[in-house]
Amino acid sequence: MTTTAKIAAAFMVLLALSSCGNTIRGIGKDTASAVNATQDAGRSVDRAAKK
Repeated sequence: MTTTAKIAAAFMVLLALSSCGNTIRGIGKDTASAVNATQDAGRSVDRAAKK
């Protein structure tokens, strides 16, 4: 393998890994938003039930 090919392969691996990291962070944010929305809905139901 030539040096250029090795550098290109390393670059592709780094690109793939950074893409995976961004996806995982995005899923984490989406999950946190869903949990917050569920908790807010639960609080609303609790307030309505206490009236």
